[in-house]
Amino acid sequence: MSKFENNLSQGNVIKQLILFSIPFIISNLIQSLYNVADMVIVGQFCGTVGMSGVNIGGQLTFLITNLVIGLSVGATVMIGQYLGSGKKDAMEKTIGTLFTVLFFLAIVLTVFMVVFRTGLLKLIKTPEEAFSEAKNYLLITALGTIFIFGYNALSAIMRGMGDSKNPLIFVAISCAVNIVLDLVLVAGCKMGAAGAAIATIVSQAISMLLCIIYLARNNFIFDFKLSSFRIHKDTFKMLMKVGIPTSVQNVITNVSFLILTAMVNSLGVTASAAVGAVGKFNSFGIMPAIAMSASISAMVAQNLGAGEEERAVKTTKYGLMMGFGMSAVVFIFAQLFPSRILSAFANDPALIETGTKYMRFFCFDYLVVPIVFSFNGLFTGAGHTTFSLINNVLSAIAIRVPAAYIMGFAVGLGLPGIGMGAPMASIVAMIVGLWFYKTGKWKKVVVVHR
Repeated sequence: MSKFENNLSQGNVIKQLILFSIPFIISNLIQSLYNVADMVIVGQFCGTVGMSGVNIGGQLTFLITNLVIGLSVGATVMIGQYLGSGKKDAMEKTIGTLFTVLFFLAIVLTVFMVVFRTGLLKLIKTPEEAFSEAKNYLLITALGTIFIFGYNALSAIMRGMGDSKNPLIFVAISCAVNIVLDLVLVAGCKMGAAGAAIATIVSQAISMLLCIIYLARNNFIFDFKLSSFRIHKDTFKMLMKVGIPTSVQNVITNVSFLILTAMVNSLGVTASAAVGAVGKFNSFGIMPAIAMSASISAMVAQNLGAGEEERAVKTTKYGLMMGFGMSAVVFIFAQLFPSRILSAFANDPALIETGTKYMRFFCFDYLVVPIVFSFNGLFTGAGHTTFSLINNVLSAIAIRVPAAYIMGFAVGLGLPGIGMGAPMASIVAMIVGLWFYKTGKWKKVVVVHR
């Protein structure tokens, strides 16, 4: 087993989960920090208009990023199950196919975002005051799509092989570069949202290139030669089978929040900026749940590939407890100090007052998502991403959006009512997920048939 591979199907389950998840949690924390750095620096030097532009442009960019994250999750599951069952050749084919598919997908999506950026911003009712900032941010991040795709794919591959430490190193470098460039371009050069976008893309590009250089010099299973970039038919089919549902699921989740953004945008630029600030803090709020879900998924994939079903269940239960404990702390913090949290983004009394009302209801989601995400990690690790897709569509489209509209506009609660949509949707997803777990249907492993 090479230095990039870590067998997660042996040894003490709790110890393995802690050692694997801690670098993952720190990585997510760092990523959240530099996402927040964009908003804080833009808020302090460009005001609510710049914040609104970064928030809206960033959400559209994240919509595209979710495509590669979904396919990368599929690769993580496949690599984990192949590693657990000792199929090294299948691992190499999976990596080559993923890279090739993402390269062509990045080209197509870059052209699409550049051509249709104005129409997309109008579609989600971007406030006129923030339109120029959002358009600049979206254009620049669209041109850097290849770097966003490359970095996320490389990190997912290493984690599928049980390596969560090296992705931590590369994301730390990315964070440091991003913050320095934010200060130079936004605070120093007064470039506004465009400066924040350049900082994000340059930092992602540097991390991706450093990652490739490191792997190539240390005899990684994939050699990065041009001849190795090819699509293997059977591998491609399995990647689509496992990865596409996750991509669609992520996109649908993002679309539901874009619809909520459009609702909020109709309330004015202050409301848009306030929700953007809460959204950046939310990256901390759900960070433990996301990190534990991904850790569970990687460990479950290897264990089920090795036929260790009992270890997969233990991994899920321990991960759920750890994720809930961390999320509960964030929930308490958000309930006790909402105005202090928001004041870090901008010293605007109207924004702080508006955002506080929204946050107090929205943050109840932090008590439910650890349960939802932990079971999703189990189902994803087993390859049952289609079920997760169905559950997500139900909660995001059938529950979150209607609930937010009814509570926010029909009932007349405004932003607090819109904020209720997220926890209400998560509760439904939790109930459906628990039902699927009890049926035992998740035990039928999708990728490796033993």
